[in-house]
Amino acid sequence: MIRKTELENLVCGPELTIREALSRINTSQHLFQVVIDNQGLLLGTVTDGDVRRAILQGASLEDPTSACMQKQPKVGKCGEGDENRLKLRTLKGSFAFLPIVDETNRVHEILIDETRPGRLSTALIMAGGLGSRLGERTRHTPKPLLPVGDKPILGHIVDGLVQAGVDDVYIAVHYKAEQVRRFVSEREGAPTIHLLTEHEPLGTAGAISMLPPEHKGPILVLNGDVLTQTDLIALEAFHQRHGYDATIGVTPYKVDIPFGVIRQKADGLFDMIEEKPSLTRFVAAGVYYLSSQVTALVPPNTNIGMPDVLNSARKLNLDIGLFPIHEYWIDVGRPDDLEAANADHQENSRNVQ
Repeated sequence: MIRKTELENLVCGPELTIREALSRINTSQHLFQVVIDNQGLLLGTVTDGDVRRAILQGASLEDPTSACMQKQPKVGKCGEGDENRLKLRTLKGSFAFLPIVDETNRVHEILIDETRPGRLSTALIMAGGLGSRLGERTRHTPKPLLPVGDKPILGHIVDGLVQAGVDDVYIAVHYKAEQVRRFVSEREGAPTIHLLTEHEPLGTAGAISMLPPEHKGPILVLNGDVLTQTDLIALEAFHQRHGYDATIGVTPYKVDIPFGVIRQKADGLFDMIEEKPSLTRFVAAGVYYLSSQVTALVPPNTNIGMPDVLNSARKLNLDIGLFPIHEYWIDVGRPDDLEAANADHQENSRNVQ
């Protein structure tokens, strides 16, 4: 269905920071903003995907929105109804939209195609690990059932999937699987949850082979020790719009080097010393969206890691995209991180009150 929409919540000025633009995007059901000047003239457009691509290139959330906007977006003209709708239908990907401008380039309305080509319907949570890094905490309790705030880690993950509209959730279990089975049996309401029991540990990707054929792709795969507020709907839209075979959620990770790093010239002579630098690199965040072409690379009943699967996919020239996560994210696989997650939850609870 194509409809006209009011402009108020879908336009912003170029001086807004990327963080502020994202806040506006996140409070709307649509993943874009149209950028206009104070006269209402069109300057560009910015989507959730534009922001994440800019982050990959080193942009900061404090940069102005103008730094990542599309400066020559497709537009329609006032009075050209049929032609405008034809232009809208030719736009590819989720949440297609078309600003309609007059002869002075002032935005009058925005056409939105609410027909989405894909849908985030199925997810697999990898929850079978031993959790050995957590020591005594996991001696009697599997890691995904350790509490963070008022519910277990697994409860937070499933609630996030419900919010994203996921209908079918698979949980791969191994260590103390009966406790996870009890958690599922006691949970009320959506979504439908299925358990995949690993009789032997299958690594971070092996359980994919246990999925029924109809649910082997596209599928969202999540590590069972990651808490995040990632916009999973935006992830699916990003994946679909680019036509990727796999999309990896990534997050920046900073390492402080406690020594002076030697820089050398091409001829091997000393250039300079950089004192105690910090290095930031993107790391896999335990959030993946995989097509059936990628899940088909997982052999049955085999212990295999997700890096091996993705490296194999790349060798076959499958397209793998990176989706930067700017939202809250924490891996709770270590004691300090689990305590940090609980502290974050307490702080958020106080802020809500």
